[in-house]
Amino acid sequence: MKKLRTAIVGCGKVGHFHARALSNLENSDFVAVCSTSLDRAETFGKQYGVHAFDSVEEMVEVAQVDVVCICTPHPQHAPVAIAALKGGCHVLIEKPLASSLEDCDAILSCAEEHRRTVGVVCQRRFYPSAMRVKQAIDAGKIGRPVIGNVVMLGWRDRQYYESDPWRGSWAGEGGGVLVNQAPHQLDLLLWYLGDIDEVYGVWKNVNHDYIEVEDTAAAIIKFKSGAIANVLVSNSQNPALYGKVHIHGDNGASVGVQTDGGAMFIAGVSTITEPPYNDIWTIKSEEAMLAEWKKADAEFFNSADSLYFYHERQIEDFLTAVGNGTKPLIDGLDGRKTVELFTAIYRSTQNNAVVKLPL
Repeated sequence: MKKLRTAIVGCGKVGHFHARALSNLENSDFVAVCSTSLDRAETFGKQYGVHAFDSVEEMVEVAQVDVVCICTPHPQHAPVAIAALKGGCHVLIEKPLASSLEDCDAILSCAEEHRRTVGVVCQRRFYPSAMRVKQAIDAGKIGRPVIGNVVMLGWRDRQYYESDPWRGSWAGEGGGVLVNQAPHQLDLLLWYLGDIDEVYGVWKNVNHDYIEVEDTAAAIIKFKSGAIANVLVSNSQNPALYGKVHIHGDNGASVGVQTDGGAMFIAGVSTITEPPYNDIWTIKSEEAMLAEWKKADAEFFNSADSLYFYHERQIEDFLTAVGNGTKPLIDGLDGRKTVELFTAIYRSTQNNAVVKLPL
């Protein structure tokens, strides 16, 4: 197995998830880390025994990097990714791909020009319960998928928004719940139902008057396949945490996954308290499997270091795809679709009108 020389840009909480995976994976030779603060990069680098830099270009050239994992705040994704791509690297970017479509397109155009691969971290696709939904849809077990539903209700307090200086502002974060928390569920919805035709959406700030961005959003979506879906996501409900994605077919069968439940999860701060599981499954002859799947999935989830395990699976998938010259499970175009969706919701709110895609 060929080892790829890997590096990280961004030394925040989620950077440690990537560092641990890059240190453990057989096809990774973790060699470098970069931050705008050299002191911070050196502190991070010493922890993992890698070289520290404060320039992406210098890191890529000096450390001869093949793959860069980007763990910076969202509005910084594009300049970092473009610098790495121009240096000849493949890039795996923490969700979302970027905070604007313009930045997404700049990244993807640069990747095409330099013939490099872009991936976006949405590790919930790797949950067995989420994959089970996709497999059932692809196998035609629910007939034609015609209805989708996403609900993600949770809570973020003042301490959360003050934990990093970039949180809660348009300039620093690029948005609120749609940009930071909901992309996981939106990605699954798009994975299951395909390309969007039209969106009508509304965003609000319900009870976080100390931030600029939305804490709540809702949307009605019409897909090119003819399917319809609704979305409700919020950081305004306390106590609450559950993220659910349900898909209903034209033969009357339904499948779904609860991706998140229990206390709010914050990378590097709290743990995942409830394992993901299939919470609805009405395919004939398979209804009785729910309890068995839930038990098996929970046992595996609790036996693995679940905070890191699924990040590691996605990073492994990306490195394997780069090594083989194949498509990773979640590539840059997939990431752009999620950004296009939340951008359409913002535009729909601004104009109080249905927004036609593609944007």
